[in-house]
Amino acid sequence: MLIRPSCWLAFATNGNFRKYSIVKMTSNWMTEKIKISSLSIEDKRKTYRSNEYVILDKVDPWHKYVAGSKDIENKKHTQEDLTEFRKIKLNEEKNAELAEKVSIFRGDITKLEIDAIVNAANSRLKAGGGVDGAIHRAAGPLLQAECNSIGGCPTGEARITSGYDLPAKHVIHTVGPQDGSAQKLRSCYESCFALVKEHQIKSVAFPCISTGIYGFPNRLAAHIALQTTRQFLEQNTDVGRVIFCTFMQVDVDIYETLLQVYFPVHEWNYND
Repeated sequence: MLIRPSCWLAFATNGNFRKYSIVKMTSNWMTEKIKISSLSIEDKRKTYRSNEYVILDKVDPWHKYVAGSKDIENKKHTQEDLTEFRKIKLNEEKNAELAEKVSIFRGDITKLEIDAIVNAANSRLKAGGGVDGAIHRAAGPLLQAECNSIGGCPTGEARITSGYDLPAKHVIHTVGPQDGSAQKLRSCYESCFALVKEHQIKSVAFPCISTGIYGFPNRLAAHIALQTTRQFLEQNTDVGRVIFCTFMQVDVDIYETLLQVYFPVHEWNYND
């Protein structure tokens, strides 16, 4: 049996093993980050850990998603949904424009070839389970090396790193609340969007932050995500796409229902 020295780590990429020195990972993540940012898309694709990736054009914008889904309009909001929705006021003149800027994607967030994906991280920015672990595995060990240099992230805030071996150029790490705080969850989305604006990111994908083992109610979490997204997009025209990545059917159903309210494709006014 082959025994690898403890100072080396090996990771499979496209069927081949890459060997990383732990010391080198710690000292050279910045060099690799700069190098990756200068690669053409063709050369960057050679660094992906999987040959399976999804380009943005393959993710339907919301208005097209609705047109292709016969049963979606049968998913009706509740009175409680309207009560939550009416906490914000829509600029209805932007409805048609913004229905082209949001998407639902049911699949693996690590496969998306976009500007940034959001990681539901822990406060230490250490690779964990769920989507956090999946992102770290797909990005490779240099992601953890850069995270180590940041020194953690408080709940409700966000930090940005390179995507390394991911198809996404960047990873935005945000720490969701474990105490059910709606204010802190809203802060997660607002902090992520602040980084989107600062770094001129044009496309970003969110997982369902805090709804897993952190136990935040799925439906309220979706309301918060959609409220902050709608408000951000109304004020920031440079962002081309915000994608909501869902995995469980319950989240698919919730987003298909609530997107009809926050991003209507018909001339319906739910604020009345």
